[in-house]
Amino acid sequence: MSKRKFRVYLDNCCFNRPYDNQDDIKIKIESLAKLFIQDAIKNKQIELIWSYILKFENDQNPYLDKQIAIEKWEELSVSNVVENDEILKNAESISSLGIKSLDALHIACAISEKCDYFLTTDRGILKKFGLINSIILINPIEFVSILEEL
Repeated sequence: MSKRKFRVYLDNCCFNRPYDNQDDIKIKIESLAKLFIQDAIKNKQIELIWSYILKFENDQNPYLDKQIAIEKWEELSVSNVVENDEILKNAESISSLGIKSLDALHIACAISEKCDYFLTTDRGILKKFGLINSIILINPIEFVSILEEL
């Protein structure tokens, strides 16, 4: 019997991390971790979930080359979440924990697709670790450590 693959949701901060200024060592390490995760997705070791809110935010990216590169990840996703009442209701509940509305929508989308991990580089979201029981909020560096243990 084969083990179920981890389902992951990467927020926009995570997708954009390799395009950030790499002078800061933490940003550079997060970028390397994100690239490692990308390879795991491409090799079908983990499952990527995409959503309407990822598309919405990515469409706002003023850098067309980055927008197009990130948009291509939708093709590698195993599911594309569309807005529904349950997601909106769950996002409202998540927002009440002090998480910004768009971030709450991302998390609600991940939960709706039963993701194991919500990957982000956003410190504000990561500070809320443990407040949401239905998903693990995690930095890409920490997630790579988990993947390496498999």
